[in-house]
Amino acid sequence: MGIREDLARVREEGLAAMAKATLGEELEAARLKYLGKKGELTALLKQMGRLSAEERPAMGALANEARAAVEAALETASKKLEAAALERKLKAETVDVTIPGKAPKIGHRHPMYLALDEIKDVFVGMGFTVLDGPEVELAELNFDRLNAEESHPSRDWSDTFYFDRDERVMLRSQTSPMQVRAMETMPLPMRIIAPGRVYRKDEVDATHSPMFHQVEGMVIDKNVTMADLKGTLNLLVERLYGAGTKTRFRPHHFPFTEPSCEMDVQCHKCGGAGCPTCKGEGWIELLGAGMIHPTVLEMSGIDPNVWSGWAFGMGLERTAMRRFKIADLRLIFENDVRFLEQF
Repeated sequence: MGIREDLARVREEGLAAMAKATLGEELEAARLKYLGKKGELTALLKQMGRLSAEERPAMGALANEARAAVEAALETASKKLEAAALERKLKAETVDVTIPGKAPKIGHRHPMYLALDEIKDVFVGMGFTVLDGPEVELAELNFDRLNAEESHPSRDWSDTFYFDRDERVMLRSQTSPMQVRAMETMPLPMRIIAPGRVYRKDEVDATHSPMFHQVEGMVIDKNVTMADLKGTLNLLVERLYGAGTKTRFRPHHFPFTEPSCEMDVQCHKCGGAGCPTCKGEGWIELLGAGMIHPTVLEMSGIDPNVWSGWAFGMGLERTAMRRFKIADLRLIFENDVRFLEQF
């Protein structure tokens, strides 16, 4: 049998194989058999060198026409299989719109932010303005303008996260710099609270974390006294934890307030008997507070003979712990869904 007859046979067999294929694997096998490097049509093309010069043009044209016909059949079969596969996929993925859908699972606010919202509601109801400020702060505002001298322990590298060796830029260790920013930008009298993240080199335990949240509060007006401070804070605690919640005020020292105090609430876990949550003391420190130091007022251009004020800084996590009876502060940051779904 000559090359002409072989070309005709391979062409017809190739066309039939392409048309017969119903799966991608069958079509690929047919392609390799007839058009692959070791395929039948390729083998015939390699025999062209044995033909005479007079026969080569005619046989070459027949060979090219046969190859083109088989390749066209391959393309047609491939598109047919793709269309069939798409049709099957569309049928398999058809959505029955009459079937009731799955209700989406709605999340809810974190317990810490629930406590913050309640704090905001209390203070906004008393005419306070809510402020926000930078977490990367100048040491001048975090310490100097708050009457904290160079020798103050809180300024040590062991307590504070600095960005430079000159100790000029830092992660704020308290929200108190917002006092200075408010005194320089807002008219008197003023009432503000400033919630936000703060950073200290604390070891992680049931009541401490190197990153936590504070709420700063400040009032500046005429004839403001310590009694106003205690009355406001007791009102806040009763709104958060219920009427009759026990508190105590202890004398303390802060460079930016004089006199200064710390306010504790009775431990929610043991009711004052002593437990690991309160470290056996029966009380949990909630916040530090006091009357704004006259020097702090003067550094912001406020006459302490005319104006007076008070300020406090409270830990939001500890507030949430007492509010929702959470025994370990670390639970607030672990994002365990089993814990969060309780609120």
